[in-house]
Amino acid sequence: MHDPNDNIPGLDSCDEGTNSTARIKDQAAATAEEIKGTARDVKEQLGASGKRTVDQINAQREPAAKTLESAARRLHEGGERVSAAASRAAGTTADKLQTTADYIRENDISTMMDDVQDIVRRHPGVALAVAAAAGLLVGKAIRGRKS
Repeated sequence: MHDPNDNIPGLDSCDEGTNSTARIKDQAAATAEEIKGTARDVKEQLGASGKRTVDQINAQREPAAKTLESAARRLHEGGERVSAAASRAAGTTADKLQTTADYIRENDISTMMDDVQDIVRRHPGVALAVAAAAGLLVGKAIRGRKS
């Protein structure tokens, strides 16, 4: 018997179009999964790298604290040999250095970053001035080494 749909042009091409669309969707899904996998890998690598960086910074906290304590001790000792005003200034500076050493020793980098952000939010003008002054000092130090 004769199929009435045999004479309809393009009916076979509709089946091919459906198969083509399905293949494209499958390829798109496979590509999306591949991209997701790559993104997961990159995220894991960044996380591991960030953790290593934080660990390295945290490892430097104790040496930094010791250096500050040593400077504070030298200021206290040196302050005893100078005038009363210079001695008070040296003592105050030594106390600040000791406080900073204790803070560095007792707080991890995450806590310190949170504290810095809080200070900048409360005192943005002072923070900008300090950042500018630090930038100038670093610039001079770098220029001085190149000379």
